[in-house]
Amino acid sequence: MTKVIVAILTKNEAHHIGDCIKSAQWADAVILEDSFSDDGTTAIARSLKAHIFKSEFINFAVARNTALNNARRLGAEWVFFLDADERITPELAQEVQTAIRNPKVAGWWIPRYNIMWGHTMQGGGWYPDYQLRLMRADVARYDTERQVHEIVVLDGQAGHLKEHLLHYNYDSLTQFKKKQNRYANLEVEILKEKGVRVKPWTYLTMPLREFYRRYISLQGYRDGWIGLQVCTLMSWYTLITYVRLRNLYQAGKE
Repeated sequence: MTKVIVAILTKNEAHHIGDCIKSAQWADAVILEDSFSDDGTTAIARSLKAHIFKSEFINFAVARNTALNNARRLGAEWVFFLDADERITPELAQEVQTAIRNPKVAGWWIPRYNIMWGHTMQGGGWYPDYQLRLMRADVARYDTERQVHEIVVLDGQAGHLKEHLLHYNYDSLTQFKKKQNRYANLEVEILKEKGVRVKPWTYLTMPLREFYRRYISLQGYRDGWIGLQVCTLMSWYTLITYVRLRNLYQAGKE
């Protein structure tokens, strides 16, 4: 039988990890690639029979490649990457078990519902939010040049599933702001490595472009007041990213 292993990256995810693993118990095994959690995450995972691997966090691409290697060692033919704040519905689990029987497909894109402080997003780039999460273990790796919003390099054809992942990514507006602040810092490093320079007009054009892209082009207006909030904040953090990039270049001159 085809062996499917669900892999989860964790760092202090005690709040989510129990329900996350329970949604994945249809798989042959669940592994945690844990970055030395100290909040009880691994204890909860062990109680649910998950395999625990520990490694220092460098970036998301490296962490996922490490998890892939560990899944292969356990005999995985397919790996399903699941975030701690995501859930696999029974309908999706059933569809996965059918999809992996297709010998012509090396990976599958999965649509995802993003749920922000109780609201299921319908626009703004947050839906259908396809994620390439199900992949043949022997033909997949992650591009280490992309440290955030990592990309799968797949040797073969990818298909699309119909059933959804559920992503409880933000419990509150405060949590959203904290995570976007962290993403902004990671994005600054990526832009600097690429040699991107900040022009005087960048502080106006890039935030406006981001707001237009999310609110108009990607129909963020469909989410009402929450959509306006989220699109405005994404525009704001785009500005913050370029301000920090400028500061980083200036600090290097001192």
